[in-house]
Amino acid sequence: MCAKVTSIGLRGMEGYRVNVEVRSFVGQDSFRIVGLPDAGVKESKERIIAALQSLEYSLSGQRIIINLSPAEQRKSGPMFDFPMAISVLQSLYELDVNIPEDTAFIGALSLDGAIMPVEGMLPAVLAARKLGIHKLYMPFDERLPSLELPELEILYVSSLKEVINHLSGRGTLPIIKKDMDSPSKVSSFIDFQQVIGHQETKMALEIAAAGGHHVLMTGPPGCGKSMLAESFPSILPPLTKEAQLEVMSLYQLSGNEFPSGTMPPYRNPHHSASSIAMIGGGSYPKPGEISLAHRGVLFLDEIAEFEKKTLEMLRQPFESGRITISRTQARITYPSSFILIAAMNPCPCGYAGSNNHYCMCTQRQILSYQNKISGPLRDRFDIHLKVKPVSLSNKKGDKCESSKVVRQKVDEARCRQYYRYGEEVCNSRVPYDTLLKTSPLTAEQQRNLQQLAIKENWSNRTQIKIIRLARTISDLQASTSISDQSIWQASKLN
Repeated sequence: MCAKVTSIGLRGMEGYRVNVEVRSFVGQDSFRIVGLPDAGVKESKERIIAALQSLEYSLSGQRIIINLSPAEQRKSGPMFDFPMAISVLQSLYELDVNIPEDTAFIGALSLDGAIMPVEGMLPAVLAARKLGIHKLYMPFDERLPSLELPELEILYVSSLKEVINHLSGRGTLPIIKKDMDSPSKVSSFIDFQQVIGHQETKMALEIAAAGGHHVLMTGPPGCGKSMLAESFPSILPPLTKEAQLEVMSLYQLSGNEFPSGTMPPYRNPHHSASSIAMIGGGSYPKPGEISLAHRGVLFLDEIAEFEKKTLEMLRQPFESGRITISRTQARITYPSSFILIAAMNPCPCGYAGSNNHYCMCTQRQILSYQNKISGPLRDRFDIHLKVKPVSLSNKKGDKCESSKVVRQKVDEARCRQYYRYGEEVCNSRVPYDTLLKTSPLTAEQQRNLQQLAIKENWSNRTQIKIIRLARTISDLQASTSISDQSIWQASKLN
């Protein structure tokens, strides 16, 4: 008999439907898996045989062929153990039940028939919903968040015997519920009130958070660049449930620990990190630092010390919000929409232009050091800040807003953008045509911006950056149109 059940395969974050087809014949004992299985899938043969024998199902005298369709897609991991076992039982007439095509199975088998969780289950669940699956059998994993998806019924199972009884109508499955939301842990980041001084820099970071703009900070050692970057995530709005599931999926695929709470992820790789660690890679590519920072912040301290090749690889995710990794075995695309906060010294010794330290660097050394960041990459930073040291004596007269207050203003500015564009997209990433269509400049503003561009020798990209920044500043001011003051203020941030 030929039996068929549905499962989910993964190609990075993208999922596709896998038809597990099994045909059994009477003959010499044989068990073969075809359909481009990797070593992990081929080993499923031994797990399935041991699990079925532990439940007293005999495979002696049977020739079994399992086809994982589509055959041109490479299959990896033990996620197909569970559906293959169900399909084998159907082909042997041990499970006489009709399973609809919109019912899927994922999970690994242990030798005693228990169904175990595997890496990649969360992105598989999200993919199943997109593929039109209405019922999904899977093992319970306490590391995963609560999955209450209205379009998808999830049935948690613990053993093959339990599933067989349920499908045959001889038993029910236990109802498992867990806490839906984790508390947002703002205290894990530095509060804006703890940063003394830097009022103009804080305002620029508020604009960056509201519009999703990239920031390059330049200043001497100890002036507060790292502290400002570490406080930046505390003013970002918390992740929505959908965004949280997406971020957790990336962390699960990479094998990293999930970020806690609903706070956006914050990644701070060392400048010795390789291009594979930053971008992602491997024989079957896994997410890198830029994907783990998706919907959050990527902080590159001492950006001039990173390899130039690694930095140039950031240009694609800067523009598209995703990264495509091509390897011999697979071509994988991961989301990587993040806010980049970069910091660097003005020269090799770090004290060029300082009033308190003498700089020993020559002009040629300073120019060579700054040229470690190429012009095209530097041009992709919307905001350029020169950070100067502040005196601790300014603390008494410093009136700072807390991160909670700033985060509320940022959230309101983003809501205005989402409403204006009809989707969750910020000013930094919305198509330029859409930006001008929803917020056109007046004829006088166009003339003034053009004259300023000629005077400062600005490129077209720089002019577009200023318009995007001006739109964000106007959103923070609750203005429906781009104001003249916001254009002037945006020009000072470039």
